[in-house]
Amino acid sequence: MSYTEVPGARVPIRMWADPATVEGVAMQQLRNVSTLPWIEGLAVMPDVHFGKGATVGSVIAMRGAVCPAAVGVDIGCGMSAVKTSLTADDLPADLSRLRSRIEQAIPVGRGMHDSAVDPGRLHGLATAGWDDFWGRFDGIAEAVKFRQERATKQMGTLGSGNHFIEFCLDETGSVWLMLHSGSRNIGKELAEYHIGQARKLPHNQGLIDRDLAVFVADTPQMAAYRHDLFWAQEYAKHNRELMMALFKNVVRKEFAKAAPTFEQVISCHHNYVAEERYEGMDLLVTRKGAIRAGSGEFGIIPGSMGTGSYIVKGLGNTASFNSASHGAGRRMSRNAAKKRFTTRDLEEQTRGVECRKDAGVVDEIPGAYKPIEKVMEQQRDLVEVVAKLKQVVCVKG
Repeated sequence: MSYTEVPGARVPIRMWADPATVEGVAMQQLRNVSTLPWIEGLAVMPDVHFGKGATVGSVIAMRGAVCPAAVGVDIGCGMSAVKTSLTADDLPADLSRLRSRIEQAIPVGRGMHDSAVDPGRLHGLATAGWDDFWGRFDGIAEAVKFRQERATKQMGTLGSGNHFIEFCLDETGSVWLMLHSGSRNIGKELAEYHIGQARKLPHNQGLIDRDLAVFVADTPQMAAYRHDLFWAQEYAKHNRELMMALFKNVVRKEFAKAAPTFEQVISCHHNYVAEERYEGMDLLVTRKGAIRAGSGEFGIIPGSMGTGSYIVKGLGNTASFNSASHGAGRRMSRNAAKKRFTTRDLEEQTRGVECRKDAGVVDEIPGAYKPIEKVMEQQRDLVEVVAKLKQVVCVKG
């Protein structure tokens, strides 16, 4: 579908979703965003739903300003995927051991490594820039510096919530490795600190929603946030790189006889800020639950823990600020899902997938998410499908 334009206060709201199906609180969030004096454009993806700070599935383009609550607390959250030389014929009937080996190699939930993982000791992992990256930790907000040791030990860990590690098959029977994670606790603490700082600034006192407090260009507060924001986005990228290297090591050992090889890793953020230029303007584009989908750029759009995911290539649609959805999108809150579904429902909806099926992940049940096929149908003018994946192993925190 092409987009539907809904009137907004300063800019129209371009929606790749049927406005009638979007919850009222999410529509109000979008209207509130459209009131910001710095806004130059607002695009809404088909996985849109109400979110903390700003609407999930929104792309907010502003000139000379950025809203830290719109970026959210999982700065740089995103996806990585890689195709392997393995096929379905290489897999054992029982995948529980593989799942166990993955969980042993990569801490999940609030877990961390006993000591920082040395990237130089991991097979095939490029280490250029790592020393410079950690050197820039000295420049982050003083209030968060005491978390350095924890940040080093959490590098290469999954986290919880909707984060996952999956072993998948595409429609040709090829095996893919895929994972979803972000900047862990250090990103969360940096985000919360800067959201608090933004709320105190005089120019934000008259805003319609205090969550929309912004930093503006050429101020020390903006400079500090940009430093920490881009550092945290880089942390998230390195975190996924490290996890993928650990994941590959598990697969090499478990399938040693098949001697698996790996193609180029596809990686994309979906909670982040980028400096981009549209219609002659230099803009700060915040993708809150959206991936960049520039012409020919690869991206990853996951479903839920029991449904398919998609490897896509962007079509470069500037009406969406070269963006597409970041997943299926929730159709009910976590609390609502826990009340609605049981572990028996979870077992039924994840049949055929080696994964947790306990009460701790009922809020991640496929039924709590929108149908991924419909989401993909609504963004045919944003991306083309390269491969459709179905998980056979799913690890969650």
